[in-house]
Amino acid sequence: MSQGQKLSFATDYMEGAHPLILRRLTETNMEKTPGYGVDNFSESARNRIREACHTPLADIFFLAGGTQTNAVMIDSILRPYQGVIAAESGHISVHEAGAIEYGGHKVLALPQHEGKLSAKIIRECLEKYWQDSNREHMVMPGMVYISHPTECGTLYSLKELREISEVCRSNHIPLYLDGARLCYAFGCPENDVSLPDIASLCDAFYIGGTKCGALFGEAIVVPKHDFIPHLFTIIKQHGALLAKGRIAGIQFDTLFTDDLYYKIGKTAIEAADRIRKALREKGYSLAFPSPTNQIFVCLDKEQYARLSNEVEMDFWEKTDDSHVILRIATSWATQSEDVDRLIRLL
Repeated sequence: MSQGQKLSFATDYMEGAHPLILRRLTETNMEKTPGYGVDNFSESARNRIREACHTPLADIFFLAGGTQTNAVMIDSILRPYQGVIAAESGHISVHEAGAIEYGGHKVLALPQHEGKLSAKIIRECLEKYWQDSNREHMVMPGMVYISHPTECGTLYSLKELREISEVCRSNHIPLYLDGARLCYAFGCPENDVSLPDIASLCDAFYIGGTKCGALFGEAIVVPKHDFIPHLFTIIKQHGALLAKGRIAGIQFDTLFTDDLYYKIGKTAIEAADRIRKALREKGYSLAFPSPTNQIFVCLDKEQYARLSNEVEMDFWEKTDDSHVILRIATSWATQSEDVDRLIRLL
C-alpha cells in the first residue's frame, strides 16, 4: 500500500484469495469436470474435511456465502412452525437483512454476554416455552444457532460448548454452529475448541472460506449422514447449488492440505494483537475483550473524525452522543507495514 492511500481495516474479506488457491485454480482451469460438486476435486476436499473432523460418514456440501448457508441450513432443519434461538447480537439476528425470517422462520433473539449465549439462557427459554399453556399459539424453539468466533470476536470455551450441546440434546433440538471466521479461532492461542469437538457436539456447522482465504465459499458439515434428508435437493431449491462446484471444491481441498486452514489465521491474530497492545498503551478504550481478529474500540468524536480521514473501519454502534464503537478487522492477508502505519496514526 502506498503511503498516500487510505488504510483499510474494515473487514476480513477485502482481499482476493490465498496464493496457493489461485495457483491451484489456474493449474486446473482448463480441466473438464462434472458439475454440482460431484467432481474429484470436491470429493477430495470432502474427504480431507471428514478426516479433519474425525467424521468419516459426514455429509458435506459447498455453498457460496455465509448468509446463503445459514438460510439454507436453518430452513432445512426447522419445521414450518419453529424458530431458531440465537444471541441478540448474532449474525442472523442483526446482519443478514431478515434472511431467516424471509425464509419463514422467526429468529428468537436472547440476551448475550460478549456475543455469547449461555446454556442457562437457552435452558430458560426452552422451559418458558414448554411451561406456557398458550404455547400452541407461539413459535416453537426448534434449534440453536451460535457462531465461533462470535459476531463480537469472542470465543466459546470447550466447556461452554459442551454445556450448550447438553442442553440441546436433552431437549432434543439441533445445535448449529456458524464458522464463518473459524480459521481465526484456530489461529488464536485462547481457543481450546477443535474441529472434532465441534463435529461431536453440534448437529451441523459450516467451515468458513470467504473470510478465511478463499475467493468465496463455505463448507457445510453434517456429521451424521442423512441427518437432513435430501439436503442436496433443498440446496438446489434455494438457488444455492453451484454449477461449477469444483471451484469451491478446489479451494477447500487446498485449505485442508498441509494444515493451511489452521495456519492461515495466525497472521491475522498476530496483527490484531499488535493493534490491541498499541490501543491499550495509547489510552484507547476497548469495548469488550475479543482475542481474535476483530477489535472493537470506543472513540470520542474527535478521535473518530481524525482516524476516519486516514483509516477505513467498520461502524459498529453509537453508545451516546459523544462516543461510537468501531471495529478494526485484520485478515489472513494483513500486511505488517499496514499495521505499523495504523499504530503510528493512533
